[in-house]
Amino acid sequence: MNDRAPQPVDRQLPTEESRDLLALVREIAQREIRPPAAEQEEAGHFPRDVFSLLSESGLLGLPYDGEFGGGDQPYEVYLQVLEELAAARLTVGLGVSVHSLACHGLAGYGTKEQKAAHLPAMLGGGLLGAYCLSEPSSGSDAASLGTKAVRDGDDWVITGTKAWITHGGIADFYTVLARTGGEGPKGITAFLVPGDAEGLSAAAPEKKMGMKGSPTAQLHFDGVRVPDARRIGEEGQGFTIALAALDAGRLGIAACAIGVAQAALDESLAYALGRKQFNRPIADFQGLRFMLADMATKIEAGRSLYLAAARLRDAGKPFSRQAAMAKLFCTDAAMAVTTDAVQILGGYGYTADFPAERLMREAKVLQIVEGTNQIQRVVIARHLAGPESR
Repeated sequence: MNDRAPQPVDRQLPTEESRDLLALVREIAQREIRPPAAEQEEAGHFPRDVFSLLSESGLLGLPYDGEFGGGDQPYEVYLQVLEELAAARLTVGLGVSVHSLACHGLAGYGTKEQKAAHLPAMLGGGLLGAYCLSEPSSGSDAASLGTKAVRDGDDWVITGTKAWITHGGIADFYTVLARTGGEGPKGITAFLVPGDAEGLSAAAPEKKMGMKGSPTAQLHFDGVRVPDARRIGEEGQGFTIALAALDAGRLGIAACAIGVAQAALDESLAYALGRKQFNRPIADFQGLRFMLADMATKIEAGRSLYLAAARLRDAGKPFSRQAAMAKLFCTDAAMAVTTDAVQILGGYGYTADFPAERLMREAKVLQIVEGTNQIQRVVIARHLAGPESR
């Protein structure tokens, strides 16, 4: 197995502070995250201690307002942090992205009183969040969700089941989308639900082909009572909040995908330089050199695409189309690059002694989560040609 630390990516960062931040992230990744990654993934171990360390280091609230405990960092920087974390271990990189997604609704649509009451603990107090939109029968068609929230005095009573929840059962808080009105997107409202709320329970984690260290589970809401003070935004505004969060979250997935792809390229290059056949390194053979060149090109193109979308977001400009493009391209690139990595390593690539097979299994889920790549194509086409005619 190759234990050589990967070479740092040559990044264009906007400030000296951001350069120092990325150096800190690389140090944590190489010291705390990368070494036990393979063993812990195989054992299905969730590294809560790593998330506590990231919180203590100010890395769980980077893109949010410093007034409430955030890092005041632009998305251009935050996404590159995610990439570095995901390159070391996707369970960590994706976990930070999901936590940020869970904070998005309150940070963007909460009142100042709500933010002051909850955000400091969410962003830097050691808490871990999860995002509850999908349901067993409501995935891509998220507006058809059936979990209900019924008003009862100053409270809301939530009943239903959420599915495919990253950090399900271990999160300290959940941003939950529930139906408070009629059918369709206008009947949905967002709530901030504590992880220990009475009536909230988690099913056994799903048995997955990859990311075994990151628990994914159904959540059951059996008359969970939530004060109206924990309603995020206005009644009926939940789907708007959800879409805004997903636009940002898709950039997080794109960055994580490039991190996984970069890790696969690093592994492939180290192996190709060290493995000899016919008395020379296999990196000397043109067919393999072209594979490495194509892998590197996909990674650079994907990184440029997600950063271009991030800079639009940082400038306050629309970026929904570019976010969908970045999610689509970067995750497809990660699948292609990790598949090539397994091929380059040959028989070794198919064994668990090398990380290539794990990276390939992990890349697959990135084409599915936070909107399948087929849905991303629908989003992009709508921006180009308008809604479909009925």
